Amino acid sequence: MERRLTAIFAADVVGYSRLMGEDEVGTLERLKACRRELIDPSIARHHGRMIKLMGDGALVEFGSVVDAVQCAADIQRKMAERDKGIADDRLIRFRIGVNLGDIIVEGEDIYGDGVNIAARLEAQAEPGGVCISGTAFDHAVHKCDVGFASLGEQRLKNIADPVRVYRILLEPSKAGKVLSGPRRPLRPAILVAGAALLVAAAVAGTVIAWQWLRAPQRPSVAVLPFANLSGDPTQDYLAEGITEDLITDLAKLSGLDVIAGNSVAAYKGKPPNLADVRRELGVDFLVEGSVRPTGDLIRINAQLIDTANGEHVWADRFDRRAAETFAVQDEMRKEIVAALDVEPSAVETKRMERPPTANLEAYDYYLRGEHAAFTGRPPGMRDALDFYAKAVALDPSFAAAFAADARTAVYVWRNAYDDVLQSAPARKRAYESAGRALQLNPDLSLPYAMLAILQSVDRRFDEAIESARRAVALGPGDVEAQVALGYVYLFDGKFPEAAAAVETALRLDPDMSPINRQIAGTVFFFNGDGKRAVAALERARDEAPGVGNILVSLGAAYAQTGRIADARAAVAQGVRLLPNNDSIAAIRMGWHFRNPQDLETLIGTLKQAGLPEWPYAFKGDESDRLKGEEISALVIGHTLKGVAEPGPRPAIMQIGNDGQAAFRSTAQFITETISVKEDLLCEQSENAFGRPDCGPIYRRQGEFAFSFVNSRVVFHFSPLD
Repeated sequence: MERRLTAIFAADVVGYSRLMGEDEVGTLERLKACRRELIDPSIARHHGRMIKLMGDGALVEFGSVVDAVQCAADIQRKMAERDKGIADDRLIRFRIGVNLGDIIVEGEDIYGDGVNIAARLEAQAEPGGVCISGTAFDHAVHKCDVGFASLGEQRLKNIADPVRVYRILLEPSKAGKVLSGPRRPLRPAILVAGAALLVAAAVAGTVIAWQWLRAPQRPSVAVLPFANLSGDPTQDYLAEGITEDLITDLAKLSGLDVIAGNSVAAYKGKPPNLADVRRELGVDFLVEGSVRPTGDLIRINAQLIDTANGEHVWADRFDRRAAETFAVQDEMRKEIVAALDVEPSAVETKRMERPPTANLEAYDYYLRGEHAAFTGRPPGMRDALDFYAKAVALDPSFAAAFAADARTAVYVWRNAYDDVLQSAPARKRAYESAGRALQLNPDLSLPYAMLAILQSVDRRFDEAIESARRAVALGPGDVEAQVALGYVYLFDGKFPEAAAAVETALRLDPDMSPINRQIAGTVFFFNGDGKRAVAALERARDEAPGVGNILVSLGAAYAQTGRIADARAAVAQGVRLLPNNDSIAAIRMGWHFRNPQDLETLIGTLKQAGLPEWPYAFKGDESDRLKGEEISALVIGHTLKGVAEPGPRPAIMQIGNDGQAAFRSTAQFITETISVKEDLLCEQSENAFGRPDCGPIYRRQGEFAFSFVNSRVVFHFSPLD
């Protein structure tokens, strides 16, 4: 069974049965002409695929939501012009619904809730109109030459959860506009005032749209770092932990947009200016508070503020014993959710009420680990892994600590922090910790996000997509889940879907980490949006100066936009910073696209930007290159002694007759398997993602007679025997 995320377009003819009853032949001929002259050309122009055509309707699949919406608008506008002068009772008019959703593919047909919602939206549309879902709106807004009017959340037939619905505004004067009711649910006091106005209006004979006033919209909230009032900076981790736990819990609510912790960290220790917060983070509400631990007691103050007018919507103080920290957090979260007028589902309530651990000492180590990991630097990563290990040793059922350990191990692995943990052990630890976290708590989103990245690198693309989708379903406000979804879609070749995911991540976390921003920039590059790619990667470079692979990605984006001089400068700087890991060979080894042509697209751009073929800018003369049989005779069963770049550093490679080998230098010790494929010598070990790392051997002049080069090494050697 194949599943995929796609844009679904459903259309039907208004009053089809009546039209056929009155003039069967004429109606059929007009419908055929309409399809031939208008509908089919428009679908083809917008890259759609006709799934099925029924007597009174059609089902079409699009790879892009923007294309689906543009096609719907194009058809409805042209239909309005086409039938001018025809009597109303003979007009052919369509209703169209568009949804972005998950579908099941069987042969040439598609099924599932994604299709069902599109059909229900079509039924909601006016004759000649278009209705789209909230998921489609999120990706089409400001990208189409139409406007949108919110109809709020609607209950659709046989669909379990309410669906946000928008009506397309086809008039040219409405293009780019978004008309809606209040941005958030009205609070009880406002609803009472609204009811009084309704009574007064009724007396005056004025009709007021009560439904419009009540149209529910998703509120957005930022939780600023809670202040540590103990006077002891070593207690910062406690305030940070309470902040992050509150963000994590609120992000589990599908009816609430929550800004990620990374983006609010900049406000630590600063009195918030509401206008600045509203402008910079785009939120309706703000939570701020303080923590004062004193011996065995803890006092937490918190307040919820409306950023539009500074009104305190809710405030409370909690004085409890330190052992009751979890109970306080649970009570505080419930009061904030109630004040926001958000109604959690039964599943969401269950997820939020599950305490992370009953062992306060384990929780303390976990919070210290989160504090250490936040920096993203190797020493902090090492400390974080140690703290998480202590936490799970004290409480082997502490799922959140295992999940955090998996996240940190993946970060170490992706960034090749070999001085923290070598590649193979880091990968193994990430898999084991993510798996253990899910055994303990299958409702956590973070382990699924980490599994998705690991599975993608291991080229288990379908599993990776399923894991990432599961992560987003469990944590719609989890930035790591959205980034993981973008990451796996990127390497699966689904670039519009990848862009949609990273745009959601950027909305939730405007100040996301440089490594995640690099992923976003790379997604924009492959989605053909060079300007956004450059902007994202320039910011990643500025926030993480000295990271060579960010500079190489930036060089590719510069080249894509025609800035070749800037591209060459960025790549040259990246190679200087990371000469052993910035080369075309390293890109071929480290980038794992499902479609080989996607990799060649990137490599072609990087060649324009001047990225060298081999590490340390090594170049060999093809006339000196050994053939496969020469390589086998030279190395299999022999010991090779020489020097490795940079340095040079003394190095030795011992190779048995069975190909089992060990490579030692002053900086490395690797056990591996050696083989010869065509005219290349291949190393395969637990490093380099477990893939064969192949390269040529050249004859050379000097103390050592040969040079072997691949994505990670330049080894000048001679056989000892």
